[in-house]
Amino acid sequence: MRTQVAIVGGGPSGLLLSHLLHRNGIDTIVLERKTKEYVLSRIRAGVLETGFVDLMREAKVADRMDKECMIHDGTVISYGNSQFRIDFKELTGSHVVVYGQTEVTRDLYEARDAMDGKIVFNTEGVTIHDADTVTPYVTYNVSGAEHRIDCDFVAGCDGFHGVSRNTIPLSVRREYEKLYPFGWLGILSETPPVHDELIYSGSDRGFALCSMRNQNLSRYYIQCPLSDTPSDWTDAAFWQELKRRIPEEFAEKLISGPSIEKSIAPLRSFVTEPMRWGRLFLCGDAAHIVPPTGAKGLNTAASDVHYLNNGLLQFYQEGNSEGIDRYSEKALARIWKAERFSWAATKLLHNFPDQNAFDLKIQQADVDFLSDNREARSVFAQNYVGLPY
Repeated sequence: MRTQVAIVGGGPSGLLLSHLLHRNGIDTIVLERKTKEYVLSRIRAGVLETGFVDLMREAKVADRMDKECMIHDGTVISYGNSQFRIDFKELTGSHVVVYGQTEVTRDLYEARDAMDGKIVFNTEGVTIHDADTVTPYVTYNVSGAEHRIDCDFVAGCDGFHGVSRNTIPLSVRREYEKLYPFGWLGILSETPPVHDELIYSGSDRGFALCSMRNQNLSRYYIQCPLSDTPSDWTDAAFWQELKRRIPEEFAEKLISGPSIEKSIAPLRSFVTEPMRWGRLFLCGDAAHIVPPTGAKGLNTAASDVHYLNNGLLQFYQEGNSEGIDRYSEKALARIWKAERFSWAATKLLHNFPDQNAFDLKIQQADVDFLSDNREARSVFAQNYVGLPY
């Protein structure tokens, strides 16, 4: 087989890139190691920056999102029983959209099917060859039969554990990582959200987040030790602990119910440089991971897609390689700002094992400064709704 751009990874970043390129007459083939049903079963974040929403609209796959999404003009931050609101609309003139990543992925799959886009599922042994030459190719197996795709470029959208990043030699790439000494225990429940905006809550018992997917589907998180497992937490124990960590005003009206999904996610900050090697480009989690505190995971992948899509269009339509030559530079400049914001938000509201009394006072002062200072709230809001591409 031959295509112009081989895309490794059939998650939202790979699908969005494929769809944007396809709409401009650039042929792609997407390789996904799991089934479509498996990809759609993964529970992920649902806060979308303005830039991501604009990309969905550019790709002409935003109709259902625009009808069903929840627009959030702000968010609540609490520390103990004190709370304040950061007004995105007032401070930036913009907002964020709440629409589950599963729904984004579903919309993209349906759009690719409608345009007869080529997606190969259940691939094994995916290997990227000769990426540092002008004739890269990808091999893979399906049901024991080996296949080969010759291409002009390879986009590695296959996540942290995929093959794309490891294709770049260690002599070329450098990795930066910070591991956090806790995780997030999250549950999904068919209950109405406790509030119409997200609540980020710090307390002496640890961090908590009240989020949602829609008016009847809520997503809640609490900070927990990395040694915990989901089976260590009954639903009743989770709800009890959540109520202890959020302001009484919200704890009193929280509606609990059986969990329909429960999992623990470790937190890490990770960046690899460069994000391009020859004709291989890394997108999304293949190149960087952020803690979920800043709601930047899917959104940083979207900015990568924006830069790579524009660079490839410039190459094919104008014969100009500047966009792909500067892809890594442009993407990383924005990624590091997102990494900084996610790290700072995590540091602001979580309990760290080595904190002493002085550290706790500084943490309280940081929260107070954010509450009292319009400029600080403006900086937070600018980062949360999404820095410009």
